[in-house]
Amino acid sequence: MLLDTASLYFRAYFGVPDSVKAPDGTPVNAVRGLLDFIARLVQDHHPDDLVACMDFDWRPQWRVDLIPSYKAHRVATEAPAGSPGPDEEEIPDTLSPQVPVIEQVLDALGIARVGAAGYEADDVIGTLTGRAAGPVDVVTGDRDLFQLVDDRRGVRILYPLKGVGTLQITDEALLREKYGVDGSGYADLALLRGDPSDGLPGVPGIGEKTAAKLLDAYGDLAGIMAAADDPASKLTPVQRKRLTDARPYLAVAPTVVRVATDVGIPDVDQALPREPADPERLEALAAQWGLGGSLQRLLDTLRA
Repeated sequence: MLLDTASLYFRAYFGVPDSVKAPDGTPVNAVRGLLDFIARLVQDHHPDDLVACMDFDWRPQWRVDLIPSYKAHRVATEAPAGSPGPDEEEIPDTLSPQVPVIEQVLDALGIARVGAAGYEADDVIGTLTGRAAGPVDVVTGDRDLFQLVDDRRGVRILYPLKGVGTLQITDEALLREKYGVDGSGYADLALLRGDPSDGLPGVPGIGEKTAAKLLDAYGDLAGIMAAADDPASKLTPVQRKRLTDARPYLAVAPTVVRVATDVGIPDVDQALPREPADPERLEALAAQWGLGGSLQRLLDTLRA
């Protein structure tokens, strides 16, 4: 089981009241919410291995160099003093102080925590999925990772609909039903239609349904562009012009949209821990941050 950790602690932060605080009055709603999420996931799905995948760089420069609008709207351009700068993601100021606490607690628990300089958690997830010898469940609220779905290898996306107690189990049948593509076609669908949440412009005039029809007819992006170059193809003149005009974008978009699968990741013990790696440190963190029942529930679940 691979966790898109930031996706989950954002959900926890907005799903748990900020009245949940440490003894010193610091909000710990994201910390405690994430611990409860992990406990529920382990209880319901019984993974052998568990990795918390981290965003070491949520907006890698190599992606921005190819598509400057990539996640540009998430950057704080006019930040007041004390808020994120121009190269930082604008997140609620009561969340950012909780992230180091989350990292410390995961480490003390012995839950593998993996990131890579210059890469997003998506890329870490893509790389670990490619390396996995058996089935993989990826827990994320990010549809971009639907591209990893692979029934043959047993790769599924567990997409939270309400917390992690109600998950959309995303396999190839669901992708074909909802989007008309399989996992390998989802990245091409996404780059053709665009994605405002990631600052991807897409091809003007080609929405999700048209993109799905083009992929069904021509197989993949390369097949679609070959059809655009072929006067005998059945593309309409308008579609041909739209695709031709968008060629500069379509030349770089696959590199931006497709998750990396060859990230250099350190070897870590991915096995689900049964006991804390550092019990004394964990006890100190629990006392300092008032982790109470959330931590105890996770410990009980890990030991079960």
